[in-house]
Amino acid sequence: MKTLIAAVASLVLAGPVWAGGETPSNPDAQVYFVNLADGDTVQSPLTVVFGLRGMGVAPAGTEQENTGHHHLLIDRPALGQGEDGADELSNGIPSDENHRHFGGGQTEVSVELSPGSHTLQLVLGDYGHVPHAKPIVSDVITIEVK
Repeated sequence: MKTLIAAVASLVLAGPVWAGGETPSNPDAQVYFVNLADGDTVQSPLTVVFGLRGMGVAPAGTEQENTGHHHLLIDRPALGQGEDGADELSNGIPSDENHRHFGGGQTEVSVELSPGSHTLQLVLGDYGHVPHAKPIVSDVITIEVK
């Protein structure tokens, strides 16, 4: 019993624990920026190339095991960390200027950003734009647009 209590306490103290929807994912899958790194200085428009390991890309609406499609989060808290937290996870990723959907299976995009500092994060969504049961998300990076 003491071991169970210690395990639960360590999870609570470790920070926010969140989960996505019901679609399973490969536990080893990773999504990442191919051509950008935290701290990069870039010109607008910039090309953002999405990388994915351990899963495949499929258009939205395609229910196929170990696949999903990309979402680019711009200038917002890390997924699961925003004001709507778990709600945005269970209801799907919103679609607006801060949440760009690539439901056609695209793996890169040209983005216009104003001069200044911007944050970016990649999220893999399932056939219905919901993060997988074990969400596949990149680190949040900050870039400077000149």
